[in-house]
Amino acid sequence: MKRFLTKHGILVLSAATAVAVVLSLVSFFSSNTDLLTNIVNTVSTPFRSASAAVAEWVGEKLRYASEYDAMKERIQELELEIAKMEEQLRQAEADSDENQRLRKLLDLREQQRDLQWESARVIQRDASNWEATLSLNVGTDFGVEVGDCVITEAGYLVGLITDAGSNWSTCTALIDTEFSMGAVIFRTGDVGVAEGDFNLMQEGELRLGYLDAAATPQVGDLVVTSGLGGYYPAQMVIGYIREVMTDDDGLAQYAVLEPAAALEELQQVFVVKDFTVVE
Repeated sequence: MKRFLTKHGILVLSAATAVAVVLSLVSFFSSNTDLLTNIVNTVSTPFRSASAAVAEWVGEKLRYASEYDAMKERIQELELEIAKMEEQLRQAEADSDENQRLRKLLDLREQQRDLQWESARVIQRDASNWEATLSLNVGTDFGVEVGDCVITEAGYLVGLITDAGSNWSTCTALIDTEFSMGAVIFRTGDVGVAEGDFNLMQEGELRLGYLDAAATPQVGDLVVTSGLGGYYPAQMVIGYIREVMTDDDGLAQYAVLEPAAALEELQQVFVVKDFTVVE
């Protein structure tokens, strides 16, 4: 034992001293709980503050996400409502335009002739160096037949139906080289034939030919359908004389006509299925 103390006495003393210090500290803190609490609180407060800040930040983000989703859903609902309103507005405008066209056509029918017509939409235009046609969305199921004339709401001639199916038809425009119809100069009563011309078709115009040698056409004269033979209604406006010309042989004259109907802008036309001339 003496040898052990001699050899390890310093270590034992050091261990005893450490234990005594620990016991003293434990005894001190046990009898001074306020100090321990203060130290614990001092050390832990920054961590609790950081934790609270993180929790608040996360809460705000969650609330923002929830409000954003609700706002996004509401925006989508409003966009759908706006789209429906815009569609209704477009339909109302289209209906208003169609009603105006129908009123004009009814006025024309009451003033000039008894017409039976079918409203049609232009669904396609085919214009080339060889032809000028319009595809319509009505056909034989609607009483439309080959040979019916096609007009605008103002009574301006557009062309003739040259082909028809159950729910479609083709209108050959009056500037097409296949078009031909009896015409009369309204001012003078001079009779001729309004017909498509290959060269004039490129300019959107047609020819008034077969005029009598004594005819006196003038620039600006109104040209209408003659109605001769009863095949087509009379006094449908074809167009206006833009120029008076002489044939290559220098013996006969003809006129260049500018159509009254704006063929490139047509969206709705009317197919005259039958008519009775009002004397």
